[in-house]
Amino acid sequence: MALKPTVYKFKMSVSDLDRSYFDSLSLTVAKHPSENEERMMVRLLAYCLNAQEFLSFGAGLSESDDPAISVRTLDDQIALWVDVGEPEPERIKKATRRAQQVKVYSFNTKSDVWWAQGESQFRRLDVDVCRFNWNDIQTFANMLERTMDFTVTISGNSAFIATAKGECEVSWETLLEQAKE
Repeated sequence: MALKPTVYKFKMSVSDLDRSYFDSLSLTVAKHPSENEERMMVRLLAYCLNAQEFLSFGAGLSESDDPAISVRTLDDQIALWVDVGEPEPERIKKATRRAQQVKVYSFNTKSDVWWAQGESQFRRLDVDVCRFNWNDIQTFANMLERTMDFTVTISGNSAFIATAKGECEVSWETLLEQAKE
């Protein structure tokens, strides 16, 4: 018998001071059986960092050709493709052909090696790449509850998160940024 995803319910107050974006969001997130808590929390944080109309979670790990998060236009074009983890450069190359904007959020202990091995290939692509601090992500994941209310305040390269279990700050480093038009 196949394992079923674990469902989490989140109520978030998002304040992105850099983009002047302020909203209250209610999300139901399914954690794939093979997904760890840290990856799911990175997906959730990436959702907050890119919050906008029509933003949605993809099919996740069960569909390899689907982004973790995306924005689709009314004519079903992909305006934003977001991947989390350490995707192969070839996957991101395909994503840049399908989407207007592509972002990657790397987060774990092998992230440095992944970037060192793929940096030259990623630099040839029109993609944004950020690396979350692994210890910060672990702290955030330790606050996880099945039903959770929290606030996220984003400024610069960090997000301050306040939950009923405590507070933490998650920082990230921009490894590569698309040329702005």
